Amino acid sequence: MFNFSKLGIPVIQAPMAGGVNTPRLASEVSNAGGVGSFGFSYSTPQKISEDLAATRALTNGPINANFFIFSPVDLPTQAIQEKALEALKNLPIEGEYALAMPQAPFYPDLEEQLKPVWEHCPEILTFHFGIPSPSIVARAHALGISVGMTATSLKEAATAQKAGADFIVAQGIEAGGHRGIFDPDEKDEKLTALALTKQLVSGCSIPIVTAGAIMDGTDIANALRSGAIAAQLGTAFLCCDESGATFVHKEYVLKHPSRGSVFTRGFSGRPARGINNEFIRLMESKMVLPFPIQNTLTASLRQMGVKTNNGEYQSLWAGQDYSRARSLSAKNLMLALKEELLIAIG
Repeated sequence: MFNFSKLGIPVIQAPMAGGVNTPRLASEVSNAGGVGSFGFSYSTPQKISEDLAATRALTNGPINANFFIFSPVDLPTQAIQEKALEALKNLPIEGEYALAMPQAPFYPDLEEQLKPVWEHCPEILTFHFGIPSPSIVARAHALGISVGMTATSLKEAATAQKAGADFIVAQGIEAGGHRGIFDPDEKDEKLTALALTKQLVSGCSIPIVTAGAIMDGTDIANALRSGAIAAQLGTAFLCCDESGATFVHKEYVLKHPSRGSVFTRGFSGRPARGINNEFIRLMESKMVLPFPIQNTLTASLRQMGVKTNNGEYQSLWAGQDYSRARSLSAKNLMLALKEELLIAIG
């Protein structure tokens, strides 16, 4: 199992899909004593291979490759499809974007995505939304790769532990991006990161990593005091120089603290926390297709938002405490986190 105690600072830079994670960001975090990550949720095998190779050329430190566990999904009835399309067509936005109903396959083949992982052998392989097959866990272990799985409850964590996870990422309700709950239609306990961490430390026999509302060294210290072996930070790294987040995404994080972050299914069909914007507000009671069909359907709209620098129609994923984000290089942020942690633990 990966030895977290050997890290210079007990920090995992969170996997964030959509281009936020870059080889420069991941390698700078690893070179500074943490774990650099990639969110490979929708990535092609070629892109995964390129990113892992480029990162390994920049660091000898630990790398984490993260993947979604997609559930089988079908297109809903024609009436539901039409309502979902109508909701997007009626948005008050200027610009060209094409809306076409996605067709199967609706998500990438995980076995194909993992081929470059078996080739490049990053130190850590993690999964979001569920449990990978036993053969995947066995192959990772045979190659010396540690396996982590996200959990939002003790029940999910127990399932992950039974499936052979080496550690659990305890995702609190404060965390930005997609909620890792296995079944988004089941009741969500909505535990805070620290409350969940304490529960999992007591109920599991494998290490726990805390995720959610961790923005500085004091927060990391609180996670460690709760029994975690490390903390996973995503939003804290969004505005780093090396982050691939769009200019507008960074601007909203740094300059719009009063908006707050909220959960929406409007962009992808699954609950995800982002900075409150016009799209989220207008889609609040509208028909949304299942995940990830909705995500594909809204892709052209989000791309247009990026091209026109319109933050009201981008998925500006960010955690509850995004107003505390800092605009620093990844190296300097890691140095600040380490200094703050040392002060906090006395």
